[in-house]
Amino acid sequence: MLERVARWPVDETWLVLGSDADEILDRVDPGEAVVVVNESHEGGLSSSLKVGLDALLLGSRMDAVLIVLADQPTIPDEVPGELIEGMRDSGLPVAIPKYRYERGNPVLVSRLLWERLMSLEGDEGARGLFAAHPEWVHEVWIDALPPRDIDTPEDHAEMRPRS
Repeated sequence: MLERVARWPVDETWLVLGSDADEILDRVDPGEAVVVVNESHEGGLSSSLKVGLDALLLGSRMDAVLIVLADQPTIPDEVPGELIEGMRDSGLPVAIPKYRYERGNPVLVSRLLWERLMSLEGDEGARGLFAAHPEWVHEVWIDALPPRDIDTPEDHAEMRPRS
């Protein structure tokens, strides 16, 4: 996934790791990515979001963050650029892809909302917050199916090309 993100129109890549961070780093080269370890990963997705945003607030001057889930390797390459353009054109602080009528990932969030995201709890991410504040959100229509989550070895095997 990091190789794909490196092709996207982003200035910096930050990687948040939780459980088994050392094992992952032994097997995966993060390249130019800044690695941040979430020692409180039991707190769910929101804990990784908090750790990553806190690190960005301290170590980056970025105006927005593209939140990418590593278990969705089939995000179309054009999506990040379309989100950036959509945020710029709309002036709204959040740009979300809408894949054939379903919101998905990645999500682009302006620095103006980072502290608000850091107040989230549990394993839901920001979906509920953005649903509660539609005035913040610009939806970018993507003519593709939503990226599939790869959560198990079986999911990974199904994604491999068949010979």
